[in-house]
Amino acid sequence: MTITDNGEVQKDLKQHTQTVEGRNLSYYRAGESGPAIVLVHGNSQSALTFRHQLESGLAEKYRLFAIELPGHGLSSPATDPEGTYSLPGYAQVLAAFAKELGIEDGVFVGTSLGGHIVLEASLELKKASGFLINATPPVGKPPAMDKAFLTSLESAFKGELTNDEVMTFASLQLRPEEKDVPESIIEDIKKTDMMARQYIGSSIGGGVYADELEIVKNLTAPLAILHGEEDQLINDSYFGTINIPTLWRSKVHFIKNASHCPQWENPEEYNRLLGEFVEEVTD
Repeated sequence: MTITDNGEVQKDLKQHTQTVEGRNLSYYRAGESGPAIVLVHGNSQSALTFRHQLESGLAEKYRLFAIELPGHGLSSPATDPEGTYSLPGYAQVLAAFAKELGIEDGVFVGTSLGGHIVLEASLELKKASGFLINATPPVGKPPAMDKAFLTSLESAFKGELTNDEVMTFASLQLRPEEKDVPESIIEDIKKTDMMARQYIGSSIGGGVYADELEIVKNLTAPLAILHGEEDQLINDSYFGTINIPTLWRSKVHFIKNASHCPQWENPEEYNRLLGEFVEEVTD
């Protein structure tokens, strides 16, 4: 058990390392039995963005695996940054990770960039029970950035960031009125391999990704979409323009009192929806 600076009691999370295709990947695990839930963080985040899921009652029913992508958290930087730091590269890492741990039939959850990675990896994850994305607008080729996003993502795809740029990037992930940005979010941005942001940006700009509109149109597994009501980055009306035949409960689920990180800002509602989705698709 750990006592934080503000007196909050937190469980000590179990951090592990798995060698996948010659890469040392860090991940956190919670829960000993039940269907697997694989959690994929976003750009310049770490697995601890899912702390409130790993420490929740979900671990009493499910096995949770929160991966740290190459160049993020405690995972090693990429030795081939151009190939690894791309949606296909990250998707390959995720699929290989799932295969190594024998959890290819799990539910795959991605937030922001992690959601795009999950969609890309779905082409390989044929045994998956379902997919859940949040803060992730599926994009076609070329991407309709002006329709899917509300603001520029320049800092998200820039290598070296100034302190002001770090703070702007971090604050955009939370509700507009949120004044105290958690130090963990700031530190995750600072310690991310700067080449990861550069190469993922250039790869998307160069069209090095699968057409996500085609992916969601042709998915056979259920797809849940969660979205923070106050997301500062994504245009929520964009979701209504997309054809998603397997959309869970036939709607996007909006989470109150949350922006781009609903899993962090309103974990109670996020965990309730995640738990209900996993229960339905693994029943």
